[in-house]
Order: sequence, then structure tokens, then C-alpha cells
Amino acid sequence: MSNKIFVSDLEMEAVIGIFDWEREVRQIIKISYEVEVDINRAFKSDNIEDTFDYKNTSKKIIKFVEKSSFQLIEALAENISKIIFQDEKVLNLSLSVSKPGALRGSKEVGLTIFRSR
Repeated sequence: MSNKIFVSDLEMEAVIGIFDWEREVRQIIKISYEVEVDINRAFKSDNIEDTFDYKNTSKKIIKFVEKSSFQLIEALAENISKIIFQDEKVLNLSLSVSKPGALRGSKEVGLTIFRSR
């Protein structure tokens, strides 16, 4: 039996983009992810070590993103996926990264990647 844990609309600021002006300012990045995990032991143990620690993982993501300086959200997303897979309980991942306000007339622009162990 597998289960999914998700984090929705995690916001932080980073240098991201291909244009000169984007290299000089920090922009908002939104990250949402869903992991498929085997956490059956946690249902009985009620112990954080038996589940996916989304708080610890999200802190790692925020720290990484805020220090990063990617041109493309594709490269950023791939690197974030590696952070999430540091937790050995993660079997599959759906990760969305977006830039609010990146395109006039659009709420946000982004991508979703899917990865498996």
C-alpha cells in the first residue's frame, strides 16, 4: 500500500531567469510537490521517523532555492527533485515549480516534472 503526502504553494524568492534584469532581482518562486511514500509503519507508531518529514525537506528546499541562481525553472526543478529523493522513503514524485507574474496576462508560468526512484 502506498500513500501520498503533499506540500502546496511553498513560496520563496530567488534569482531566476534568462534576461539581464532577472539576474539582478529576486523573484517569487512557488513550489508544490507530492510524494508517494511507504509510511505504513507511521500509522501505528505515530513516530516522525516512520514517515516523510515534509517540514525538514521543505526547509532544505527553501535554503537551496534562496541561494540558487538558475536561468531556467527546468534546471531548478531537477535539482529540487534530488533534494526530495534524499529521503529514502520517497518512491515517486510530482513537483511543480512556477514563477508568478512571469507572463503578462497570466497568473503564473511553470512546469511539473514526474520522477521515480
